[in-house]
Amino acid sequence: MNNVLIFAGGSGTRMNSRAKPKQFLQLYGKEIIIHTLENFQNHPEIDNIVVVCKEDWIKILWKLLDKYDLDKVKWVVPGGETGQISIYNGLAELEKHCPADSIVLVHDGVRPFVNDDLISNCIKSVKEYGSGITVVPAIETIVTTEDNKIKTITDRSKCSLARAPQSFYLGELLEAHRKAQKEGKINMIDSACLMQYYGHELYTVPGNFDNIKITTPADFYTSRALYEVRENQQIFGL
Repeated sequence: MNNVLIFAGGSGTRMNSRAKPKQFLQLYGKEIIIHTLENFQNHPEIDNIVVVCKEDWIKILWKLLDKYDLDKVKWVVPGGETGQISIYNGLAELEKHCPADSIVLVHDGVRPFVNDDLISNCIKSVKEYGSGITVVPAIETIVTTEDNKIKTITDRSKCSLARAPQSFYLGELLEAHRKAQKEGKINMIDSACLMQYYGHELYTVPGNFDNIKITTPADFYTSRALYEVRENQQIFGL
């Protein structure tokens, strides 16, 4: 069984969207989160989807799910005080309905350009290696700084940027989350960081460069251009 956990708990502060969380902003007449969900809805290997949503937007989300007939979304749960706790809430809901050896792909609600190949490759990586972390090559110089000084410059040919989906077996990811909560570690960067901290080996899955996270106004305008490119590819077979 292959499941998806969509994290849609952000408030949109970096987007300066005062009225709506960024995941509910419209991209060519459709909410960003709906674009994201449709990629998983239409993928033949995905069985179930759980969405972690800002609590006061859950009713609105359910209406959108019904409008767009997204029937693979079985559960919508409220988020928590941190992103890590929010993801745990979604995992705990999955645990009620899915076996521990099922696969879960953790994905951002504001990454609407995930494609079929990436989804399939994440599932394949978990089956072969136990994990699948989406990465893209670093294309700029990576430095570490201290007191306004560059301390180290890393060979970017050895660097990648971690993105989403980040994929694991449900039971193993839940176990790591529960260990973290017992130890008071409730604000780790992402699932990959959490799993590596608790001794899991992480295997990479090459991602598509256009699978960006829409968090700023610049990202939003970039996403509009990317959407047009995708539409043209489908229409003209490019």
